[in-house]
Amino acid sequence: MRRAAVLIVAIVFSVPWWQGSPIAGVAGSDAVEPALERFIARPDEPIKEYRAIRHMEAENHRFNLRGSLDAVTALDADGHFSYTILREEGSDYVRSKVLRPVLENEEKLFATTDPSRAALTPLNYELNAAEPAEPGVVRLLAKPRRREISLVDGSVFVTTEDADLVRVEGRLAKNPSFWTTRVDVVRRYERRSGIRVPVRLDTTAQIRVAGASTMSVVYDYEMVNGVSMK
Repeated sequence: MRRAAVLIVAIVFSVPWWQGSPIAGVAGSDAVEPALERFIARPDEPIKEYRAIRHMEAENHRFNLRGSLDAVTALDADGHFSYTILREEGSDYVRSKVLRPVLENEEKLFATTDPSRAALTPLNYELNAAEPAEPGVVRLLAKPRRREISLVDGSVFVTTEDADLVRVEGRLAKNPSFWTTRVDVVRRYERRSGIRVPVRLDTTAQIRVAGASTMSVVYDYEMVNGVSMK
């Protein structure tokens, strides 16, 4: 049961890039319909390669366990993902059973799985207009077409003016195990040299007996698609 105390699912870190294909059955109000249409239509350039330092933290309050690590992560032009751990602190259990496995699983994902299965595309999601959110941002509803842990059932937030992706909030479409009853996710995005990239990921997993466990990942980019960020 102690393992469940710090079990935070190794969320698939594939970046959901919009490919610009049409979605059937789109509906919504006049306030957000234009933003939805622009979001669907824009063919954003995907990340082909990058190098970034990630700061990762995980914690379970009930068992007072916390750990963190910093790692250099890289995706090369051939689609090969690699990482090098720079520094680790805190609970060895959290670091060895939660944080390092996230990187290990991501490495396996790129080697064995098509990342497009996690992308924000018509094959994976049905998008519908919802309502204005905060000033300058509208919320779109994203409904997964399959129950997979790499997909999120929730909302996509885009700018009103140019329909640029700001964040994704929701719950994993499928729980990763019997012990995990719910996983809530918030992914935040910004532009680096014109390329949209994830800059922060926060997850809260509800674990049977152990309660809530949290994980956060912050990205500091050094290079995106061959362009230096320094």
